[in-house]
Amino acid sequence: MTDILIGAGTLTGIALVFGLLLMLVNKVFQVPTDPRRDAIREALPGANCGACGYAGCDALADAIASGDAPVDACPVGSTDLTRVIAEIIGAESPEEQAKRVATVICQGTVDKCREKFPYRGIQSCIAATIVNDGHKACKYACLGLGSCVEACKFDAITIDPRERIAKVDPEKCTGCGACIKVCPKDVLVMQPVELPVRVLCRAAEEGVLVSDNCKIGCIGCGLCHDNCKFDAITMKDHLPQFDYDKCVGCMMCAEVCPTGAIWGDFDHRKIAKIDPDACIGCTICKKTCQFEAISGERKNVHKILDACTGCGQCVAKCPKKCITLVVREHVRDANAKVGTTETVAAIPKTDAAKEE
Repeated sequence: MTDILIGAGTLTGIALVFGLLLMLVNKVFQVPTDPRRDAIREALPGANCGACGYAGCDALADAIASGDAPVDACPVGSTDLTRVIAEIIGAESPEEQAKRVATVICQGTVDKCREKFPYRGIQSCIAATIVNDGHKACKYACLGLGSCVEACKFDAITIDPRERIAKVDPEKCTGCGACIKVCPKDVLVMQPVELPVRVLCRAAEEGVLVSDNCKIGCIGCGLCHDNCKFDAITMKDHLPQFDYDKCVGCMMCAEVCPTGAIWGDFDHRKIAKIDPDACIGCTICKKTCQFEAISGERKNVHKILDACTGCGQCVAKCPKKCITLVVREHVRDANAKVGTTETVAAIPKTDAAKEE
């Protein structure tokens, strides 16, 4: 009996010692957890569908907490979920963030981009690329066989049956990036949905080679660069590169592009508007305008001409804050510059003197 008690006591003592050792090891080698990651994981739906591009909700929570994935990476989550996650990590709310969607940077439709040979193989861009790098003469062109369509789980991409090129519906696109990963030609990129201008070509070749293959490709002429007055464009590998921090949305690059390789949101192009009752004729806006689109002499009401590009520089400089930007109703007239005959209303000298 005594031996049994001694044995039990010995085992208990050993257990206590090992327990204490385990507690000590746990304290020493403990990996600190990120409370933000745990909170994000708790907020995620737990579907583990993989549509976000990660192995599951645990992996997505890790990626969001570390900054490797955006707050709206969960495609099955609601706007409320995105807002909650943004609050957890201290990021901007979804309303403050520019929505990013997949964009097809190619306009090589069947009538514009030449084919090397008729392709009748497997209807897959990946399969077609194996055959002489695809059937399009431009090696950078969208093949239009639908690998991106199969990858998209939200029906946001279709192949135009007549033009045979991918089209993205920005309303349906969640920005998950699945289409970008499967495109063998890299013609899909993620871009903010509200960009005023975009380069819709990635043919990094000399102009003569591009024009031989595609009627709407960028030929690297540099007119966009030469006509940008805000240093927002540089040329690299025969293609324009945009610095959107400098871009003011004047759309001159798209206007002068001879092939249409640069798209401009002309439906929402702006024009300046001066409040004649508030204008004091200081001429600051006229001196600021780089497009000769503001006329008027000192102490006279100034006038916006149809050459205005809507760049907004006059709005920022006006000391009376009497200039606003509105959506144009008519196409810009590049010839309607200062120097044409126009009549401007004069401000009574007494009123102008009061303003001074």
